[in-house]
Amino acid sequence: MSFIVWVAVLGAVLLALALTSSYLRWMPVTTSAVCLVLGVAIGPAGLGLLKLDLDDASFWMEHLTEVAVLFSLFVCGLKLRLPLRDRNWRIAFGLAGPVMVLTIGGVSLLLHFGLQLSWGASVLIGSILAPTDPVLAALVTVSDARDVDSVRFGLSGEAGLNDGIAFPFVILGLLLLQHDGDPGWLSDWALKSLLWAVPAGVLTGYWMGRGIGRVTLSLRIRNDDSTLSPNDYLALALIALAYVGAESIHAYGFLSVFAAGLGLRQEEVKSAGIAQEPAEHLVQPVVGHQNVEPQHAVHGDTDNLEESQVAAGIMMGDMLAFGGLVERAMEVFLVTLLGVVLIAHWDWRALLVGGVLFCLIRPLCVIAMPWGGLLDGRQRVLIGWFGIRGIGSLYYLFYALNHGLGVSVAALCTDLTLSVVALSILVHGMSTQPVLARYERRKTR
Repeated sequence: MSFIVWVAVLGAVLLALALTSSYLRWMPVTTSAVCLVLGVAIGPAGLGLLKLDLDDASFWMEHLTEVAVLFSLFVCGLKLRLPLRDRNWRIAFGLAGPVMVLTIGGVSLLLHFGLQLSWGASVLIGSILAPTDPVLAALVTVSDARDVDSVRFGLSGEAGLNDGIAFPFVILGLLLLQHDGDPGWLSDWALKSLLWAVPAGVLTGYWMGRGIGRVTLSLRIRNDDSTLSPNDYLALALIALAYVGAESIHAYGFLSVFAAGLGLRQEEVKSAGIAQEPAEHLVQPVVGHQNVEPQHAVHGDTDNLEESQVAAGIMMGDMLAFGGLVERAMEVFLVTLLGVVLIAHWDWRALLVGGVLFCLIRPLCVIAMPWGGLLDGRQRVLIGWFGIRGIGSLYYLFYALNHGLGVSVAALCTDLTLSVVALSILVHGMSTQPVLARYERRKTR
């Protein structure tokens, strides 16, 4: 398949989304669901315009999905402005930790006893499907830094954290397949993959984000260039350095990138004050005019803002816009590719796995947690339902495929993962807008 055809199809999909966006936003359907259907239509089962062999494409698909998740995690961290001592963070930690581990256990038990899979394959697939997705969960996570709703904040924090926390359990599944019956490696896995890699990744990214944010704001205020500096370069640099810094010490890069965005946001909070509204909503830089004087390069009411607030606001606004653009483009491309290969890899057993995961395991794990006064009953049910699977699961699938899976296990993991992710995109996609609209109306009343 020529590069020209790939570009033409991608351009046609983007054009179709752009032209129909005004209609889609009034319908109970997400962009991801539309892209999935378009992918099926242009794939081998439809018009036959695109074909993709996952055996040949697994290497570059692993890195493509990895890049998509990295940008989404960074943007997710930037949106979470509440201080770490705020009670809403306890919701995020509970969802990303105990709830995700219980979900892995529940799916593993279902696969082992229900589908008669080995423990290694069960744990691996359970770990691939357990984390919620930061890319496809845009409608249910916080919309911006001013959004402090408990449900959306908790889901955002979960999506940012659990894509990295799931990594040691994916590795556990791979090790179970490789060392079946020999538990001598278990302590080494717990020490290196769990007790070291998780906290090291978080701390590396967080303090890198805080440090780079402090230095950047100080230099821009001192040199009076806060409105004209290339913040997209800064976003790319911080994502790359946080990821490489964590991986170089055998920590998890996903957690590091999310924590880098969070650390950068916390530095903005420190410079502006938590009581102040995020300054990116009060200032709007003029893009593309490098010869404009700094005092004329911002549109908005900045009279009551300190110079540090203006600099931080412009930096955050530019990074969120740039990261969001990359995130949406990658989402369209990857979900369309999922549609292209879906029919060839469809597994009817995904109806059982997805149905039990979406309707029983995830909701029961959320409801069973001792939330106290953090969430009421309605909010627990809502969070339990919005366990959207997506690009993060695809990344872990291709990571596993590129790390020595046997032919039969690789085919099983591929078919179940792609099918369950597609079900999540359709089922959660069609229910997101009506359920959230009802929640907002009840909350307003």
